[in-house]
Amino acid sequence: MKYRPGDVALAVKRLQHRHHRALSRALAPLGLSLVQWDTLRHLHRHPDASLHELAVLTFQTDQSFGSLATRMAERGLIERVPGPGRAVRHRLTGEGARLRAEGQDLVDAVVESSFHDLSAVQLDQLGELLDRALGPDPASLTSN
Repeated sequence: MKYRPGDVALAVKRLQHRHHRALSRALAPLGLSLVQWDTLRHLHRHPDASLHELAVLTFQTDQSFGSLATRMAERGLIERVPGPGRAVRHRLTGEGARLRAEGQDLVDAVVESSFHDLSAVQLDQLGELLDRALGPDPASLTSN
């Protein structure tokens, strides 16, 4: 075996760290942090998402995401609207949608540069292998 599981795990983490640093630099001129852009991306894909849904999608706690959402709403990037019951839903504003689109181009360039040495077939293989390694979320499985 050429690669041990720990070596592969470390390589995945190093690539993620490289992406985070590069994406943070790329998004800075837009006045966005990576987690703010990620929030805009998820709201674009999931309009009217709840605070909890967005916290899960952005790898935040509900409390930390609540603080982030408040700051983003104050900045005019998202709006918070009443939902059913006590739920609060979130939507992109025009400015949030504009910055998401501008950020998407920057994010695409950063990520594509990481994989430029892979052929389309290799990229598909890597994606399939990562999907297989992720499998079902062990936390969501119940034991009998």
